[in-house]
Amino acid sequence: MEPDVSVVVVTWNALPWIEQCLDSVRGRDVVVVDNGSTDGTVAFVRERYPDVRVVEQENKGMGGGNNAGMRATDGRYYFLLNSDAWVVDDGLDRLVELADAHPEAAGVGPKLVNTDGTLQRSARGEPTLWRLATEYFFIRKLAPRSRVLNPLYRGDFAHDRTEEVDWLYGPALLVRREAADAVGLFDEDFFMFSEEVDWMTRFRRAGWTILFFPGAEVVHVGGASHGGRMYVENLRSHLRWFAKHRGMKEAERARKLLLWSLRLRAFVLRREDYREGVRFLSSGKARSLLE
Repeated sequence: MEPDVSVVVVTWNALPWIEQCLDSVRGRDVVVVDNGSTDGTVAFVRERYPDVRVVEQENKGMGGGNNAGMRATDGRYYFLLNSDAWVVDDGLDRLVELADAHPEAAGVGPKLVNTDGTLQRSARGEPTLWRLATEYFFIRKLAPRSRVLNPLYRGDFAHDRTEEVDWLYGPALLVRREAADAVGLFDEDFFMFSEEVDWMTRFRRAGWTILFFPGAEVVHVGGASHGGRMYVENLRSHLRWFAKHRGMKEAERARKLLLWSLRLRAFVLRREDYREGVRFLSSGKARSLLE
């Protein structure tokens, strides 16, 4: 009999958080896809969780890791859970109940909270040049609760009601297998960052919806799954999304916007990651940066 939910967890040097993650989904159909950990993650999972299937592969990023896990499972739903996140109480059952009640929904995301219990905002607006500008020029800091000045992070949304959204920040996401079969899995050209934006854009273009559901809760550490690295990869993923969904001319406009914003940030804040971003964005046009 097919399980209702198959849980997919992608790991890359996932200690110490993987224990809380897997404890929160005990008794489920779970597959861990390891992207080349060197910290003992694989041995720990195999010893502590003998019922969990482990797939080892070269590092193919979050999208590639999740794809491998989804291909290895049989559930009506995929529950994609970051290795630095864990479900609170019966949150996963609640997500399934809501998804069953909304057959038009390709994905349902829970309320995310930080380890101190504070809200981690997860509802997002589809990227536009203006929305990108409000983030990278710190415009959203002027009015963080404004729909106009903070549209990317849905500044007007209190995360206290079930609502259809453009996309959801993806540490925890329940996805309907039927919808994934219809539009395909993650685009592995997005190595890390924006892979969930692309996927949910494709769902919505195909007529599905994405729902935020505050009745289920997941704790997310934040940043632990990639250690805050790969700043350039984040920038590249922005360009890739614009090129794919808005065309190369818009991607080039996004490159220029990002370049000028990071030049300003590097001048004011003197951070090396901003300087690295400037070097990357000034090294060629958008098309060449995506090749």
